[in-house]
Amino acid sequence: MMNLTHDEMNLLCIYQTNTRRETINAITYMQQYLEPDETELAEMSDSLLAKLEQMNDEEFDELEKFPDFNY
Repeated sequence: MMNLTHDEMNLLCIYQTNTRRETINAITYMQQYLEPDETELAEMSDSLLAKLEQMNDEEFDELEKFPDFNY
């Protein structure tokens, strides 16, 4: 199972859809609207996309997509 960072998980929670492929498409679509100075978000979304591409649909479905934010 792929380990997502806390920030990647937050990004996933924002852009997740019903499937891994649709989520990848949503994040890729978002990236085209990033400003040149949004390098941290670009790098984080690139990292998340790479991890989503490496996992299969079953692994995506098993992700805890609604984590407990009470920490």
